[in-house]
Amino acid sequence: MGREAVKPQQQQGQAAGYTVEQLVAFNRYNPDILPDLENYVNDQVSSQTYSLESNLCLLRLYQFEPEKTSSQIVARILVKALMAMPAPDFSLCLFLIPERVQMEEQFKTLIVLSHYLETGRFRQFWDEAAKSRHIVEAVPGFEQAIQGYAIHVLSLTYQKIPRTVLAEAINIEGLSLDKFLEHQVANCGWVIEKSQTRGQLIVLPRNEFNDPILKKNTADSVPLEHVTRIFPILS
Repeated sequence: MGREAVKPQQQQGQAAGYTVEQLVAFNRYNPDILPDLENYVNDQVSSQTYSLESNLCLLRLYQFEPEKTSSQIVARILVKALMAMPAPDFSLCLFLIPERVQMEEQFKTLIVLSHYLETGRFRQFWDEAAKSRHIVEAVPGFEQAIQGYAIHVLSLTYQKIPRTVLAEAINIEGLSLDKFLEHQVANCGWVIEKSQTRGQLIVLPRNEFNDPILKKNTADSVPLEHVTRIFPILS
């Protein structure tokens, strides 16, 4: 989840039959390719693919042709960028959007959502997203991508988390959460423990970020090739 693989696609009306990737690579500052890039954003939404490079190219062209800016297209680009977290795509896109455009209500909402995700405030994120379903639900896969990001953050931070904390972070409860946990236990190495005081505890796989011992071992192990590179410098 998050950053989807780019799938080159042939589109009707593209100049001389070139793919979008070719247009971006060789003709990125030509405003004539703007309609092709806009169509490609819609293709990314419908096919659940993602191309940051082409989206950034479109936002740059909007800077040169502000009267042609489509708020709907810009909103879709930003939603796709949110779905790519923890990659910094949202900030990269936002940098190319004029402040006057950012002041539109839908973009202010997306900026708030980005802040909540960056700071791990998942309850506030889901509450705000619920108020703006017309924006985020226009892009299929949004909820699943954010759930994947939330799990990524939790796995870097905790070895064990209460079921209630997980439910809040991924916005799943009840039987749906039970099925999700069954899948994670069977496929991702999760373990469920029962605590008399805290209910179910979810044991997450250890990694160098949530386990100080693994982190220390990783830091202490210097590959041999790195050591051999130091010898000429010391001599």
